[in-house]
Amino acid sequence: MQAPRTGSRSTRARLASTLMAMTALVLVTGCASTKSNTGTHSPASGHYTAPGSAQALAATSKWASAYQKDRQNRAAILGYSSALSQNGQMSQALAVLRAGVISHPKDREIASAYGKVLAMNGRFDEALNVLQRAQQPETPDWRLMSAQAAIFDQTGKHEQARALYKQALKIAPDDPTLLNNLGLSYLLTNDLPDAEYTLRRAATLPGADSRVRQNLALVLGIQGKYDEAIQVAQAELDPRQAKANIAYLQAMMKKRQG
Repeated sequence: MQAPRTGSRSTRARLASTLMAMTALVLVTGCASTKSNTGTHSPASGHYTAPGSAQALAATSKWASAYQKDRQNRAAILGYSSALSQNGQMSQALAVLRAGVISHPKDREIASAYGKVLAMNGRFDEALNVLQRAQQPETPDWRLMSAQAAIFDQTGKHEQARALYKQALKIAPDDPTLLNNLGLSYLLTNDLPDAEYTLRRAATLPGADSRVRQNLALVLGIQGKYDEAIQVAQAELDPRQAKANIAYLQAMMKKRQG
């Protein structure tokens, strides 16, 4: 990587610090989740909340109440499982979604959420089976396709992943979630020009959230495009999100090295 052009030691330190923070953002990615969770391999929708934080506990309590009132309500199933996942209560999230799949066997959004949580727990074969059973070949759901593709990426089957992302884009052209995850697929194999092109496209679209721009900043930084990378990243960095990204990246790197 080329060194940034700067004559100031403090400026160099600032650049290094910013790029280290950006590196923590590598894989916020989430298996293209529901539309509200643009660009992440996490099942939770909305903004990131740290496990155990006041926000995470409040969300869990809110959705637990709704779920207890009506365990068949699909919004309560999805909301409660998402809140549990964000709070690190993965076994409970799995139990809620498993019951949801049984009570709503044809609901592809619940099946997709269940498949993602299974994948987050390393149960890739089960996750793929759930997603494949939920898919309907005559009317394919692009979110299910994207969730399957993300699992292929996590298991090193990048060509299969990209083929699925591209099929999904025929159904939902210019969806920022799909483009983000396709860009990250290229990043995983160090195809940086393709990753940059795809993430740039995603970042310009309505609905692209900060995680898309964080991933673009990372790809720019890796290629030595420091000034632009920092410009993109400055408005996006969130220490809580960075901490979660570091944990995810470490797990992914360990898996790939093993």
